[in-house]
Amino acid sequence: MLQDPMDFEWSYWIEWGRGRILWLLAGHLLVSQVSRLLVEKYKPWCLMVYGMAACWLLLGIKGFAVILLHTTISFAVAQFQLSVLTWLCSLILLSTLRIPAVEEAKRKWYDTENEYYLLLFTVSVRCLFCTSFSLEYCWHRPAQKSSHSFLWMLAYVFYYPTFHNGPLMNFDEFSMQMRRQEAFSLKTNLSILIVGIIRIFFWWCLAELMIHLMYIHALYSSAPPLEAASYWALGGLALAQVQFFYVKYLVLYGVPALLLQMDGLKPPALPCCVSLMHSFTKMWRSFDVGLHRFLVRYVYVPMGGSQSSLLGMLFSTALTFAFVSYWHGGQSYLWYWGVLNWLGVIVENGVKRILSISLIQDLI
Repeated sequence: MLQDPMDFEWSYWIEWGRGRILWLLAGHLLVSQVSRLLVEKYKPWCLMVYGMAACWLLLGIKGFAVILLHTTISFAVAQFQLSVLTWLCSLILLSTLRIPAVEEAKRKWYDTENEYYLLLFTVSVRCLFCTSFSLEYCWHRPAQKSSHSFLWMLAYVFYYPTFHNGPLMNFDEFSMQMRRQEAFSLKTNLSILIVGIIRIFFWWCLAELMIHLMYIHALYSSAPPLEAASYWALGGLALAQVQFFYVKYLVLYGVPALLLQMDGLKPPALPCCVSLMHSFTKMWRSFDVGLHRFLVRYVYVPMGGSQSSLLGMLFSTALTFAFVSYWHGGQSYLWYWGVLNWLGVIVENGVKRILSISLIQDLI
């Protein structure tokens, strides 16, 4: 049966998953369980070495060198313990991904475009991990220095389940949970693994069914069907698209989340069903929980957040969406998307404030 080929992200990660990534994740699981069973104390370093080896195998020596270089530069800049300098470094490193000459040079390292894109996606996600570590380093107290060493940064950046596509886990959560030594039960872990695999397989089957039967992306990629459709049909198409996006990320984030559990870590919650959402703000909080925590901790709150004046809150929110748009690629349509999201959150919060006034509540 023919399938809808227009969802690049799904096709791309499923192809890589079937190829090498699934096998490398299985290797991580094996190393993790053996190290938890035999050398719990050295588990972070065993997983770090495995992650570095997997990166080398998949991205080559040059791809590995790029990620290691980004990590080293970020750590060196973090030594100044200035948040502004750390953010400047992170944005400059992120901007190097969009320099045409650099892009062309990296493309020549690989035989296929898909291999280059894997490096691009991986480095983009690693930039967030480097930023998280560096900012935590800037804020840490001298007593916490041992848990903010370069070795811990490598263990965090090269942690393989979240390596290529996330989900995002802030460094303070990662290091605290990774250092915690818990009783290990192979039987318990095996039951978690079996149940997790069944759930992910169900989500994958559902996504494949939607890809093969609904042709959502092919329809909205062509103007004539959209122009001919009624408003009700367009609304249904939009709903079907976000439903597929939800199911897709249950798979793409479900696999690493299961491995995080197997490693004794608590993964960010998986996306909430979009059909249950009635709040625009809640959608941002509940869909990509890891990214939301990153944005709140490192962008929104440091810029004042909800504790500042009305203008300060508007500015903090705008800066948060500006960073999200830039990190996703910075194309013009992403800036429009960011502005519309910002307006949606602002309008919703504005209405909530108005409805919280006692006079308005009495009228209602």
